[in-house]
Amino acid sequence: MPVSAVSLINLLIFAALLVLLVRLAHSGVGLSRRVLLGLVLGSVFGFYLQFGFGSGSAVTASTLQWTNVVAGIYVNLLRLIIMPLVLVTMIAAVLRVQEFRTIGKIGGSVVAVLLTTTMIAALTGILLASVFGLNAADLTSGVQEMETAQTLPAKTEQVAALSIPALLVSFVPSNIFVDLAEGRSTSIIAVVMFGLLFGIAALMASHDDSIHGKRIQDFVDTLQAVIMKLVKLVISMTPYGVLALMTRIISGSDGQAILTLISFVLASYLAILLMFGVHAVLLRIAGAPLRDYIHKVWPVLAFAFATRSSAASIPLSIKTQIDELQVPAPIANIAASFGATIGQNGCAGIYPAMLAVMVATATGVEIDAGFVVSLVLIVAVGSFGIAGVGGGATNAALVVLPAMGLPVTVVALLISIEPLIDMGRTALNVNGAITAGMLTRRWLRPKTEKHGPVEPAV
Repeated sequence: MPVSAVSLINLLIFAALLVLLVRLAHSGVGLSRRVLLGLVLGSVFGFYLQFGFGSGSAVTASTLQWTNVVAGIYVNLLRLIIMPLVLVTMIAAVLRVQEFRTIGKIGGSVVAVLLTTTMIAALTGILLASVFGLNAADLTSGVQEMETAQTLPAKTEQVAALSIPALLVSFVPSNIFVDLAEGRSTSIIAVVMFGLLFGIAALMASHDDSIHGKRIQDFVDTLQAVIMKLVKLVISMTPYGVLALMTRIISGSDGQAILTLISFVLASYLAILLMFGVHAVLLRIAGAPLRDYIHKVWPVLAFAFATRSSAASIPLSIKTQIDELQVPAPIANIAASFGATIGQNGCAGIYPAMLAVMVATATGVEIDAGFVVSLVLIVAVGSFGIAGVGGGATNAALVVLPAMGLPVTVVALLISIEPLIDMGRTALNVNGAITAGMLTRRWLRPKTEKHGPVEPAV
């Protein structure tokens, strides 16, 4: 049968799956269930393409060319709303707080939770890498990995060129339009900073003139209502986006590479599960019923899992925290935004720590208490400014490994299974940000609620 005919049959199957999800939506099936079903259907369809035709076959490529239209449109829509959402909600958050000291306490609490959990994640990665006896010398590289290895020195220089002082300076925008266009790896933090400064200036103007204050508040409230309606519209498309994204990920995975590096995959996911356990303990401390929590955040984690982007998950994370978990808007906005670029438990915590142990073992470096302490501290500091998109873990590794005096070649050797592990790491990143919001809500509840209730964003 011609390739075009087989591809057409595959596309008709994919279209039928989309129609099924649409009918379920019209039947009143909840978003979380439809997201889960989209993830399962996308995985099954992806395996069908991989094992039925092969990941590199003309049929699979032709099919993905069209299924990727759905995935690409959905991801582009999410990227479209990220920066406007972060900017407007941050300004609104400052206007709601009405007290500069509380803003600092919220940010400090969120960052403290993110960094603490990232250091715990690093220790977890070190432990699992040691228990599994992972050794970079055991890895074998193929053509794709060797090609990637050749590009690492230049990428390492680019990442390392940004020192810690320079990184801190980069958090403050010099051109807000460049950062709104995501022109830098620290653009999200820069937009957050601009939103905070703009909100503070708006508060000062409100205090000087009550008429201006009412106009500012009305304008921001109206603008936020429009932005959140847009967010709700885009998020309603999540089941279809997840279906298409999982189809692409599963059908394009290199099964042989996964089998070759199965120990690393198992160790990575076990470390991720252990960190989800740490989050669960912290959430219980925050008074959250775990079963109810899981039900409410599942769509967020499923989306993060499928897209491998902490940054793209910001809108859904903010909406879920405010509407489902009753986290005040100022806390939810800061937790979701900071969590996309600071203290990512999976990408900036577990992954570089595991790689450092693997390389140290292969090169004969003794893994003693001094090594562990140094590694954990470097991981914590290096987690600042790591872009919350697919590949962010690689950047984190390129910061940590040279800082520990270790070669970076192992990063290239793992490139073939990177997407598979990155899905779980990204879900952990997002859950860590939500956990930071929940803990901050508990710690600062008396402070934040003094100024009146926070209205839901949608």
